[in-house]
Amino acid sequence: MASHNESIIREPLITGSDITYAKITTDVLRPVENAPTKAWWIGFSMAAVGACLWVFAVSWTFWFGVGSWGLNKTVGWAWDITGFVWWVGIGHAGTLISAILLLFRQKWRNSINRSAEAMTIFAVICAATYIVAHMGRPWMFVYSLPLPNQYGSLWVNFNSPLIWDVFAISTYFSVSLVFWYTGLLPDLATIRDRATGIRRRIYSVCSFGWTGSVKTWQRFETVSLILAGISTPLVLSVHTIVSMDFATSLEPGWHTTIFPPYFVAGAIFSGFAMVQTLLLVTRKVLGLENYITMFHIESMNKIILLTGSIVGVAYMTEFFIAYYSGGEYEQYTFLNRFIGPYWWAGCMMYGCNVLMTQLMWFKKVRTNIAISWVLSIVVNIGMWFERFVIIVTSLHRDYIPSSWAMFYPTWVDLSVFIGSIGVFFTCFLLFIRVFPSIAMAEVKLLVKSSSEQGKKKLLAEGHLDPSHAEFYKESLTKFDSVDLSEYEKV
Repeated sequence: MASHNESIIREPLITGSDITYAKITTDVLRPVENAPTKAWWIGFSMAAVGACLWVFAVSWTFWFGVGSWGLNKTVGWAWDITGFVWWVGIGHAGTLISAILLLFRQKWRNSINRSAEAMTIFAVICAATYIVAHMGRPWMFVYSLPLPNQYGSLWVNFNSPLIWDVFAISTYFSVSLVFWYTGLLPDLATIRDRATGIRRRIYSVCSFGWTGSVKTWQRFETVSLILAGISTPLVLSVHTIVSMDFATSLEPGWHTTIFPPYFVAGAIFSGFAMVQTLLLVTRKVLGLENYITMFHIESMNKIILLTGSIVGVAYMTEFFIAYYSGGEYEQYTFLNRFIGPYWWAGCMMYGCNVLMTQLMWFKKVRTNIAISWVLSIVVNIGMWFERFVIIVTSLHRDYIPSSWAMFYPTWVDLSVFIGSIGVFFTCFLLFIRVFPSIAMAEVKLLVKSSSEQGKKKLLAEGHLDPSHAEFYKESLTKFDSVDLSEYEKV
């Protein structure tokens, strides 16, 4: 799945001067084969506390009903649907990195796709829990599926976008899970061959008898491309359908045709920000700086900048259409975001999503680890406020002033949201303990063509045209992830 023909002037995707296939395996499997570190235990303990809080808050909701949330007669959707859309959006980056970048042969995806795919699975699980909890009677969830039931010919309303959600998200989760697990098979076989005892038997079952033969690899690459082709339209369709929950209504602030592309861009925006949040910590704690390089970080920051700018244009388009339409209710809804009681949420939304991300035009910002990590968190905060503003500010003041009401979250709302973050990080930390966080088999394909070591070998052996070698020497000053002193020796 990777070509060995690459321009010499491309920045290395693997840094270090002693990279071998065996070293890649050892580095990536270190957290899987060794005892957990103190940092992992600290992170897992904090995440587990959050997960326990989620269990308690959701159990409280099931026992006392959704009346324990801050909902009222005017605001029937609030933190629950905000959290749902936020988590679904976060899950988009995994499929984008895995599927679309694979189809476009972007080899820089090889080091980050595994963690991004796992993030997708866990984010969609967190999103689904909001929908089940919001139903009030979670045991009735089965009736949202088009299955025969004891009521005879009672079927779901296929005209409802909420039913489209069920189909879209269940399909997205299923395909993403198969895609993620298929990519794991060669690495699971590697762990199996290095393990002993009960661990060897467990990983033997999980690897489905992977042999590593040429025929096996051919089938693996074919299935990966097929799944990538299936997953690519899902990136666009899933959040488009989620946006239709709002756009197909007649509610001012929701009834707009820009929502589908606007929601898709926002989903990729927040998804890549979460990938940055996770990987910048993971690469440092697990010692994977040679495989997740500054080139990867800067590339993801560029995508965050692009999608953030698209979101900014969507914001301006919304205000222009509200003004140009001449609809007084539509105009008031958008004016209310600035001068209404939730003005502070609107300021957080525009400030975090538009103003702060424009800092990434500067290379020093894009290549600064600490600033990139902070900005990734700022983006996710801003995207949560975006969903909150769209939902709550459009609902809390409707056509009749006598029914206007403010939404105030209760401790249950807060606990469910904070707890869902705990569930997400608990799953992710367990993932990096059980499975390799980097796709070893795919990274090994880059050693000869795209690694710093491979490029230096080409220079040292004199296989390059002198003009190409000189051009490469001049381009080294543009790289952020290589040690120039090592090239001076060559």
